[in-house]
Amino acid sequence: MQKSWQPQFCNNDLQIERDEVICESFYQMRELEITLPKFEGGKITIKRDLFWRPDAVCVLLFDPRQDVVVLVEQFRIGTIDHPHSPWLLELVAGVVDEGETLEGVARRESIEEAGAEIERIEHLYRFSPSPGGAREYIDIFCAQVDAAVLGGCHGLEEEGEDIKVHQFKTAEVFAMLSQGVIDNAPAIIALQWLQLHRERLIREWS
Repeated sequence: MQKSWQPQFCNNDLQIERDEVICESFYQMRELEITLPKFEGGKITIKRDLFWRPDAVCVLLFDPRQDVVVLVEQFRIGTIDHPHSPWLLELVAGVVDEGETLEGVARRESIEEAGAEIERIEHLYRFSPSPGGAREYIDIFCAQVDAAVLGGCHGLEEEGEDIKVHQFKTAEVFAMLSQGVIDNAPAIIALQWLQLHRERLIREWS
């Protein structure tokens, strides 16, 4: 049994033969031909479509004094065919603009989308949500807020945002998680992390 893992190959082992932008709007669609080494020797050349997205930051807003999680509700085009509703309960989130720090994005988006001033903040994970066909990295944070002053609707009108703030006791939001009511990856990842770290945060942040 393996005790640890390191990838057999790295970026220097692949050769990009062609990289062409075939469609561009807010995002890019690119077509690539890449020559890769094979695990058992030799090489293979493949063609892949790549959906190129900018990096993003997501923030789980948590009030340790009230034991409350703050989530936001908004329409999401990627779930237009959702069996129940394309309005999802999510974390505060936003794209990383050039020159911004990750924590700076977390603080900016928390104000824009939830009217929330962050007190303490902790980085959870950096991950690729769909590595089979999309280039994007997401950093997730958990941030301490005062839920007593949060509520209402927020978002930037010039970006077409219409965002509603919700508050839930942690027991309620964990039940929604287990029931599949919350069904988007960043929120699932962050709330599962909170299940493991909630007591520590209440102790350290209260």
